[in-house]
Amino acid sequence: DFYLRAMPQYYLTTREGLAEAIRLFRRALELDPGFASAATAAGVCHMLNVALSYSNDPQFDRKEAVRLLRLALSIDDSDPETLARASVTSAFMVGDSEAEIEMADRAVALNPNSWITWQCRGHVYRIAGLPEEAIRSFERAIRMSPVDPRLYTTLTGIGQALIELRRFDEAIVVLKKSLRQNLSYLATYRLLASAFAHLGRGAEAREAAARVLEID
Repeated sequence: DFYLRAMPQYYLTTREGLAEAIRLFRRALELDPGFASAATAAGVCHMLNVALSYSNDPQFDRKEAVRLLRLALSIDDSDPETLARASVTSAFMVGDSEAEIEMADRAVALNPNSWITWQCRGHVYRIAGLPEEAIRSFERAIRMSPVDPRLYTTLTGIGQALIELRRFDEAIVVLKKSLRQNLSYLATYRLLASAFAHLGRGAEAREAAARVLEID
């Protein structure tokens, strides 16, 4: 019950939502220390605090993210969603590309019909410097769950990979689509500001950057 109550807060991906999700995931773990899904989900929240610059103590959040992903893997290293979330948390917090790609690939092999496994694989491959493969994974995630409540994160991932490929016009189209799913996701505006700036569209870049500061 605590885990299920945490999920809507996690989906918000706001500073306050992640703080409440962590509290509820931790309560679930207190009641069931063998609940791997709660451990990985809490770890993802700590990771997002760092990635989205929400954290007041990034070092603490990094350590907690890594501790919780290791705890989850020690409980169950054969569950595809646990593997997927652990791989993406490790990609952001640790940076062992070979191990993270292996985990992400194993997750999709165990459940190729999961949005989570393909979504996480996309982030892992993008962070590893393989944006083309990242885009293929994100597109597969969209096919798996075309109305997913966190679809905006998938679209934002595609946008970031396109920026890394210097395909700025395409990135802007995808990032604007992401905004139609969620108007308050900080990362989307950051990337829009970058894409507009690369194209010399200064006014639009400043507008996106101003929106970043409005949100946080």
